[in-house]
Amino acid sequence: MRVTVIGAGVAGLTCALELADRGAEVEVLERGGRVGEGCCSWYAGGMLAPWCERESAEPLVMNLGQEALRYWAARGAGVARNGTLVVAQPRDVPELTRFARRTEGFEWVDRDGIAALEPDLAGRFARALFFPEEAHLDPRATLAALADALTERGVAIRFGTEAAGPSPEEDWTVDCRGLAARDALADLRGVKGEMLLIRTREVALSRPVRMLHPRVPLYVVPRGEGLFMVGATMIESDQRRRITARSMLELLSGAYALHPAFGEAEIVEIGCDARPAFADNLPRIRRRGRTLYVNGLYRHGFLLAPSLARMAADALLEERHYPEVMDEDHRQRRSA
Repeated sequence: MRVTVIGAGVAGLTCALELADRGAEVEVLERGGRVGEGCCSWYAGGMLAPWCERESAEPLVMNLGQEALRYWAARGAGVARNGTLVVAQPRDVPELTRFARRTEGFEWVDRDGIAALEPDLAGRFARALFFPEEAHLDPRATLAALADALTERGVAIRFGTEAAGPSPEEDWTVDCRGLAARDALADLRGVKGEMLLIRTREVALSRPVRMLHPRVPLYVVPRGEGLFMVGATMIESDQRRRITARSMLELLSGAYALHPAFGEAEIVEIGCDARPAFADNLPRIRRRGRTLYVNGLYRHGFLLAPSLARMAADALLEERHYPEVMDEDHRQRRSA
């Protein structure tokens, strides 16, 4: 089977790798000039946190997300499985209880427990939730590793290349363009996310730390060598390139509230993009002719991409159907 994958974000690269490993002849088309350019994967947090995400997502996200923990570790993606720590300022402690009611896989920790997990947060918070099985990775390094794995398998990634149109009768296309696929998926919407990369040697963290707030929850993800990703907003907008002053202020204020030393950090990079999402914030695999659309990963790109890639390959190679992500309207046999 010959398959053209459109898009070199995490969805496209995982689909290409899964198909290549299962014997398909694959090429990847990317309109940008490098892996991750022009897609929200480049600005992702890289948190593999299926139990934390259950707080605001459907059970499907938690269930599929657990596959990602095994997948990325097996791919040698530099996964740090140190868990996730969830904290709140004293006035927001009820948010911790609410968070706990909506998820699972955690343990409560007190001041001493927080200090043992993250010494630099000692004395700053009275209680926290610790999710020991969760993990995180560096999204940009992971995208590069996926591209290298495809190259090793002889899969070409053609940068600066737009899709030419419908596939020939004997070929298939897997469309992983994210929000750009609205020309075919009219019910896609954009959810804007803004982030910062900051650097300081005054704070050390071993794991992602989420700080709850009724209006602007925040997470800080360590990237090594004093670099931290601070994110991320969720704004109903398809505006992809402009961070607002309000968002930057809220992100910086949140980081400062987590630890005052972040107030002296160097701002290394400001990032913004729009995540592709459907109305229920759940992913979809849709068939249109000889094109399979893999889309709607919302804020769960690295968490859901491995499962979606497996399902997409199963749909093409084995004619399998997954009702949890495949709309009945688009269920067609390959021979149709």
